[in-house]
Amino acid sequence: MTPDLRLAGFAVSLWLTALAGLYLSARTGLILGVTFLVVAGLSTRVARLGVSRWIVLSLLLGAACGAVATAARVHAREAAPLAGLVNAGAAVRVELTVRDDPRALDGSPGLPPTYLIPVDLTAVHPPDGPSFRLAARGLVLGSDPGWRPLLPGQRVTATGRLQAPRGGDLTAAVLSVKDPPLLHGRSSWSQRAAGVLRTGLQRACAPLPDDVGGLLPGLVVGDTSRMDQALDDDFRATGMTHLTAVSGANVAIICGVVLYLVRWTRAGPVVIALVCAVALIGFVILARPSPSVVRAAAMGAIGLLGLAVGRARAAVPALAAGVAVLIVIDPELAGDIGFALSALATGGLLLLAPKWRDALTSRGWPAWAAEALAVPAAAQVACGPVVAGISAGISLVAVPANLLVVPAIAPATLLGVSAAVLSPLWPAGAEFAAWCGQWPTRWLVLVATHGARLPAGALPWPGGIPGALLLAMLTVASLVATRRPAVRRLVAVVAVSAMLGALPVRLMAAGWPPPHWLVVTCAVGQGDAIVLPAGEGRAVVVDAGPDATLVDHCLRRLGVRQVALFVVSHFHVDHIGGVEGVFRGRTVAGVATPDWPDPPAGRASVAAQAARSRAPMAAVGPGWRYTIGDLELTVLGPLEPLHGTNSDPNNNSLVLLARVGGHTVLLPGDAETEEQQELLNHLGPQAVHADVLKVSHHGSPYQLPAFVDAVDPAVALVSVGLDNDYGHPNGALLDRISRGGARVLRTDKEGDLAAVRTPTGLAVVTRGDPPPP
Repeated sequence: MTPDLRLAGFAVSLWLTALAGLYLSARTGLILGVTFLVVAGLSTRVARLGVSRWIVLSLLLGAACGAVATAARVHAREAAPLAGLVNAGAAVRVELTVRDDPRALDGSPGLPPTYLIPVDLTAVHPPDGPSFRLAARGLVLGSDPGWRPLLPGQRVTATGRLQAPRGGDLTAAVLSVKDPPLLHGRSSWSQRAAGVLRTGLQRACAPLPDDVGGLLPGLVVGDTSRMDQALDDDFRATGMTHLTAVSGANVAIICGVVLYLVRWTRAGPVVIALVCAVALIGFVILARPSPSVVRAAAMGAIGLLGLAVGRARAAVPALAAGVAVLIVIDPELAGDIGFALSALATGGLLLLAPKWRDALTSRGWPAWAAEALAVPAAAQVACGPVVAGISAGISLVAVPANLLVVPAIAPATLLGVSAAVLSPLWPAGAEFAAWCGQWPTRWLVLVATHGARLPAGALPWPGGIPGALLLAMLTVASLVATRRPAVRRLVAVVAVSAMLGALPVRLMAAGWPPPHWLVVTCAVGQGDAIVLPAGEGRAVVVDAGPDATLVDHCLRRLGVRQVALFVVSHFHVDHIGGVEGVFRGRTVAGVATPDWPDPPAGRASVAAQAARSRAPMAAVGPGWRYTIGDLELTVLGPLEPLHGTNSDPNNNSLVLLARVGGHTVLLPGDAETEEQQELLNHLGPQAVHADVLKVSHHGSPYQLPAFVDAVDPAVALVSVGLDNDYGHPNGALLDRISRGGARVLRTDKEGDLAAVRTPTGLAVVTRGDPPPP
């Protein structure tokens, strides 16, 4: 059956124009909308265009609606009284209503998190001016734990300082608040009910293992507060991250089961629609009726509409109309990635999945197998351009992974919902339902963890909007071209040939890590994370960079399953901010640190992580040695505590000399001129000579020329963040090292860097994948 696409062009043009309008002023958006209306009026007089006239008219009217609707909402963002206070960075008292659940942001180690809360601003009270009421969106950055338990719909008053938003949405102001909120009344009964059920689900999952117990609430209601970060990364790598957020898929599972049961009773379409509506309302209450959940409910309901009323052709116009109405009501959805994925996935299920299912069944496939393959494939193809634009890659394991987990999703979701519903009435029954739900959930964990570790599991692709548009055009062209049997066979042959030809090359050529590597400098942004080999699957790790995910991924790429020793050069956040990533999914035999207390928050963070993992932690000093396999590590400095320097924590960094594979590697942490001079004075130039130098302090200019000359490395590795604010690395320093005969490489340019042993000496291999700034 040919789908009804008459509203599709209207919805798409409205969507794109609304997205553009978010980056324009209200006046420009209004002018744009009026222009589209005028052109639409003129197009109705061009009779010779025939059918094309109505297509053009639909596109122009959609663009006009999108521009005008967005301009009206942008006007509130640009309201003069509030804009003036934002530009002045004024301290104000604000009345507001919470729009969505507070979200904890990662902060500095040892410090409490900051909570990000989307709000609606209703009144502003400046200290030196008249108060005024308004209706605008805002964000609160609250550092007090009192912001954490707030529910959507809660009315509060807060005092803080206004800041400018980043743009590209309807946020009019960001309010930075240090004090707890002043509450006014309670949230609605539905929000309170949702809170009780969600808390009950978490309590029922508490006895389960961490990975399963954290995933099940995310799978059911999108509550990922306990989900392991490594597992979340695995879900993202295998294209399964949509399972951990409330989406139309959750709605489809719940309502799909209800639909099947009601149809089994031979009820009519009206009864089916009513029962599904009740189930839908119940799920929205459970998952919490925040804007994201309402969006998911709308997409899921649209996907079921055609099936429920028995008119499949009605589903596509309903989807187009639903997208248009939602964006007109809330133009900010035009730039929401979650909304785009929900809408595209629903469109793929409506437009592609039925045809692919029917094509497979006509070729002898069992109906259940055809359905199981067509649904994830259609959703993946539809969402592929957006995912590729976000991740700058095309996952080759996404469709197989999503296909493998299909049998487990519905049982896990239904058992999780049962646990939540039972929790207020029968806690023991809720725990039993959660215990049953862990078994299908374990299968999801197994598929994600193994799929994320497959070699050549993703192909590089241009990121951002250009990459997304390129893949979208190629996808549409492929779908149109493959309607012809000859072209379809040709595309299949070319695709299979390309995979068979490219896969062995990716598997066999220049793998990572390179053979005979001596040291790897991980690309972790503006920070240090150094890895030294200590045997098969084992390594010594020096520092952890600023980001846990980046250092974890670097260790995964190197195949490190056990950390024989984790060494902290000093406690600045760019060296220990990612400490959790070193311990993530690995055993750590011990932790070595300098005998220097500052910064105390950094030391406390490392100590807490070591205590949680039961890894012994000890301070070490000059002369301390550690040997494992072919690796010998020696502490050269600091020889004595240094006080009153340019930076005491930097100048009390552990300076390490590693001997591995017959070569030496000097790791000076962030040691600056004062500590470098102490080493030369007491140990002499020969003591710091090394074949490989990890350049101190990301290549800062605070380096002693005599120290650099004494090291005289053949290879110099600079761990530095792209476009950092510190001016690192210093050009004159790198020139001096290069003039000494060293090959200098930087993580911000080449990604992970490995110094390797060759029959003729040393070489450097780069991975060529630097992290974002």
